Amino acid sequence: MSDLPAGARALVVTASNRAAAGVYEDRSGPVLAAGLVGLGFDVEGPKVRPDDADELEDVLRAAVDAQIDVVLTTGGTGLSPTDVTPEATRRVLEREAPGIAEALRRYGAENGVPTSVLSRGVAGTAGRTLIVNLPGSTGGVKDALAVLGPLLPHVVSQLRGGDHPG
Repeated sequence: MSDLPAGARALVVTASNRAAAGVYEDRSGPVLAAGLVGLGFDVEGPKVRPDDADELEDVLRAAVDAQIDVVLTTGGTGLSPTDVTPEATRRVLEREAPGIAEALRRYGAENGVPTSVLSRGVAGTAGRTLIVNLPGSTGGVKDALAVLGPLLPHVVSQLRGGDHPG
C-alpha cells in the first residue's frame, strides 16, 4: 500500500460512443478502476459517456464540485474526429500539468508502443482535483497506472494542502 492520504477518492470516466451505446463492453474503464483500487483509492465508476464534449465537461465539473481527488478518463484522446476528451478537459482545467501527459506518452513509446505519442491527452488541476486523460486501450491504461501510481499519493497530498517533503 502507498502513502495515499486516507479517504482518497477517484472517479473513472470512459469516453466511447460505442460503449455508451452498448455496442460493446467497456474494457479499459474496469481495468483502470481496479488499478486505482489497488493503489488504495475509493473508486467511483467507470461512468461510460459518449464522445461528446459537453457531456464529458459536465461529468468532470461535477467531480470537481464533489472534490473527488483524482479523475482519470480513458478514451477519446486520439486523432479521430470524434475524439474530444482533451477539449472537454481543457474547458474544466484551471492549471495544466503537461509533464504528466508527456510522461504517459514517453512511457508508452519507450516500452514498445510507438503510437502512444499520438495521444492528445492532457492533465492538470481544477480546484483540488487532478484530471488526467488516458488512452482508451487496456494496455494504455496499464502503462498509465505504472506512471501515475508513484505520483498520486504526493499529488493528492499537495492538492489537499500538504507541504513538500523535506
